[in-house]
Amino acid sequence: MELFFLAMLIAVMIAALGSGYPVAFALPGSAILTIGAAALAGYLLAGDASAYFAHGSPIQWLTAGVTNFRGVYWEVERDTLIAIPLFIFMGIMLQRSRIAEDLLVTMAQLFGPMPGGLGISVVFVGALLAATTGIVGATVVAMGLISLPAMLQRNYSHTLATGTIAASGTLGQIIPPSIVLIILADQLSSAVDQASSARKALYKATTGEFSMPSEFDVGSTSAGDMFMGAFVPGLVLVGLYMLYILALAVLRPKSAPAVHFGGAYDRQFAAKVVLTLVPPLALIFLVLGSIIMGIATVNQAGAIGAVGAAIMAGYRLHPGDRGTYMPALLACLSLVAISIIIWIAPINIKNIATQRDVVMLICGIIAAAAFLVAVGWSLWRTHKIDDTLRGVMIDTAKTTSLVFIILLGAAMLTAAFRAFGGEELVREFLTGLPGGFWTQFIIVMAVIFLLGFFLDFIEIAVVVVPIVAPILLTDPSANITAVWLGVMIGLNIQTSFLTPPFGFALFYLRGVAPAAVRTIEIYKGVIPFICLQLLALAIVGYLPSLVNYLPNRLSLTSVTAPPPVNPRLQACIEENVLAAYRGDTGTAVRNAITEARKLDLSYLPEKLGNAVSETFDKAEATFQLVDEIARTEAAVTAATGAYRPVHIQVRQVQLNIAKLEIESRDLSTDLSRLRGEGPAVTARRTRLEERLDRIKDEIEALRGQVPGNWESGHKAFVALQSEEKAARAKYRRNVDEAYAPIKELLATIEGTDRLAGAKPAVEDLRGAIASATPDEAGERISEASRLVATAEGTGDIRKALSAARSAIKNRTPDAQEALRQIDEAIRLIEAELAWRQRASAELLGGLRRYDDAIRSTIGLRSLPRLPREQALDVAACQSHHRDLSLGF
Repeated sequence: MELFFLAMLIAVMIAALGSGYPVAFALPGSAILTIGAAALAGYLLAGDASAYFAHGSPIQWLTAGVTNFRGVYWEVERDTLIAIPLFIFMGIMLQRSRIAEDLLVTMAQLFGPMPGGLGISVVFVGALLAATTGIVGATVVAMGLISLPAMLQRNYSHTLATGTIAASGTLGQIIPPSIVLIILADQLSSAVDQASSARKALYKATTGEFSMPSEFDVGSTSAGDMFMGAFVPGLVLVGLYMLYILALAVLRPKSAPAVHFGGAYDRQFAAKVVLTLVPPLALIFLVLGSIIMGIATVNQAGAIGAVGAAIMAGYRLHPGDRGTYMPALLACLSLVAISIIIWIAPINIKNIATQRDVVMLICGIIAAAAFLVAVGWSLWRTHKIDDTLRGVMIDTAKTTSLVFIILLGAAMLTAAFRAFGGEELVREFLTGLPGGFWTQFIIVMAVIFLLGFFLDFIEIAVVVVPIVAPILLTDPSANITAVWLGVMIGLNIQTSFLTPPFGFALFYLRGVAPAAVRTIEIYKGVIPFICLQLLALAIVGYLPSLVNYLPNRLSLTSVTAPPPVNPRLQACIEENVLAAYRGDTGTAVRNAITEARKLDLSYLPEKLGNAVSETFDKAEATFQLVDEIARTEAAVTAATGAYRPVHIQVRQVQLNIAKLEIESRDLSTDLSRLRGEGPAVTARRTRLEERLDRIKDEIEALRGQVPGNWESGHKAFVALQSEEKAARAKYRRNVDEAYAPIKELLATIEGTDRLAGAKPAVEDLRGAIASATPDEAGERISEASRLVATAEGTGDIRKALSAARSAIKNRTPDAQEALRQIDEAIRLIEAELAWRQRASAELLGGLRRYDDAIRSTIGLRSLPRLPREQALDVAACQSHHRDLSLGF
């Protein structure tokens, strides 16, 4: 019966959507009707309203969608939905200010003389508008009204003209900032959590271990990562469109003839091009650049875009006179002033101490006030001219409300789908397919592509993604990133705007196209561009680094980059470092160790000197450990070929057995809960018992499919893996111990001057103890201790000062004990300065040369961040998906 109500849910939803019922109400309405029907049928036929639900109760599933959506909306870590109205406001404001019209006209004049130039200019402007507006309907309509008549007048093929405009107008779905990417990031954040839990359960079930290594976990995503991941694929798609138009123009000149500009390419035209292009490009840089450089979050970038769009609209809508650009100039000058002030003296109101700080604060307030005046001035203009601001705000509210209502309705529909076991059914279907992950992935992509013929991008993103994404992300054999999956789905969803019969871009274009352009020509025109989108999908699928590299690079080169000791980075770091040991870098490290052994360490403190001497031995041993890693890695690689097919087969059998055992437990629970008598209860009890018997038989049959030599082969392979893990762990421990004393000694010697500078303050403490009150003396001792703490390796000195402070601050102050501890601190300082000053003159240069030689290899794990060159190598390495299945 669960399958019946699942089919009913889908049928009701399709019927509602097909009848033209609003999507925002069709989705939750389908869920409410189906859950209600199942509860009523269960109550009437089985005496239990929950009888026909896979698990849970009707009330639980009716409220689950609202509860889940509310939880997501209020979760601080997942507040990216707030960016949606900001980007919508930006897009509508730019569209209503006729900036799109300026771009299209100017670019057509610039590119027109080349073959297919007018079509290429449409694609170029579509990409720019996508990066500034992201509103498909507005873009298609604007380009249809302006470019389509011009292309038809220049004898462009009807199919090429309409296909180019429709396809270019949909670029806003994949080129950031995109509403689709924000919604996908939000949906994938939840999917990552589910996939992480599922992968941990899988690891526990297959290995018997309770804790899964963090490097095996599923990587999370964010709207910023999605923006960066989609940037290059979006450019790939733009390039494919342009190449297609250019090739067609060369092969069939009559389809896309050159259009010669009647005017002159003079300074006036160049100024027009600059004035038309620079503001949108500057806005793109501010929005995306602020995210890339880590200056702003996606929400803050959305606010930047909204304010920037208002300023641009303020001068574009205003009649041409001397004051047209005053608000924009005032905003730019104030931003420059704020940047200079921050660069000269970062302002912190809590730490204002000097007259200079006060002056800088006043200047910052004036500049910020000027910027607010510029924004207010621009908004006033948009309000007074054609009531533009009011229209933009109303359209923003409508569009945002529509998006959020659909999100809420989709959450309710997804809850109903899960209530009837739909998610388990999809999971069993996908995981049961031969061919592993890639078969599952291709099937999912095909389904999303077909759904694009009938559904809008929002419905696909919020209904399909929560169901299939956790399944695809859980699979350790592909170990795909959530960013890559999101971009692939985004590229696929983009086709929903072009695919007949319900492609929205086709409807938008049909509404503004002249009667001479037939609907069938519009349909034919988009077919090549749909094929180009599928080609882009294949390219990005085959080359995941096109998506993953930029987010990884930005993460590893930012100021908040994870340290090299992070477990998730180890595989790629060691791949880079172990290769370096075998080349010229390894030779340089060996030579550096030999030279470092010649350094005179005899006058160092015994403990420190012995520790440094031992580091040279450990550094030398690193090469043997590297060879050991290579040997164990080669052994695992050699055994993998024969072991992998058996591993995959047995793990699949074990997973199937686990599913049947779970089903058996659920059926046993249902059987034990059956109460009462009657034909319906008896029939249900009989069905449950028969199903339990069949499950037992299926489990026995599956166990018979496990090869007889599985246990011995598995133990042997795990032993090889353990040997490799042990070799790597030993290497990591060795290099950490080989570098830590060197790092400590360098920091200690480099702090010599700071320790010498603190000595007078410590010596003055004798007089303070004799003349000051205990509280004052205690505060003086604390200040001196803080000065001493600025130098490394001063623990014993600070310990003596602490004892002096305790003696003087005691309930019965002991001045003599305090003086004795101060004398001990002075003695320790003099002893420290004696060897430190000598080491600074004789040893520091050699230690720095040694540190420079081993920092990027032996010392890499101890650094706070990866050096830039290695960060780029690690980012490239992490951009490829790594098979983890043999670890499960």
